[in-house]
Amino acid sequence: MAKRSKIAKNERRKQIVARYAERRAELKEIVRRPSGGEAERLAAQRELRGQPRDASATRVRNRDQIDGRPRGYLRAFGLSRVGLREQAHRGFLPGVRKSSW
Repeated sequence: MAKRSKIAKNERRKQIVARYAERRAELKEIVRRPSGGEAERLAAQRELRGQPRDASATRVRNRDQIDGRPRGYLRAFGLSRVGLREQAHRGFLPGVRKSSW
């Protein structure tokens, strides 16, 4: 089980990312656009740098929905490898079976 503080911090990051997502997309488009002026591009870059670090979506960590484990995360299930195994053994995941060969 992950520390509750780490899970809470990740949730705050998700909120910050959502708050700044639209403006970040606009600024990145200005920076990418070749037709824009140099001054406009520099101003957009300056504003991007001025935003909080946690406004970047890459700072959000995928975590297990049940216990918050950050490693071994499987997107298809929203669980870590450990949680997936436990849920599959208990029969809580429809269509998932333990196999051996």
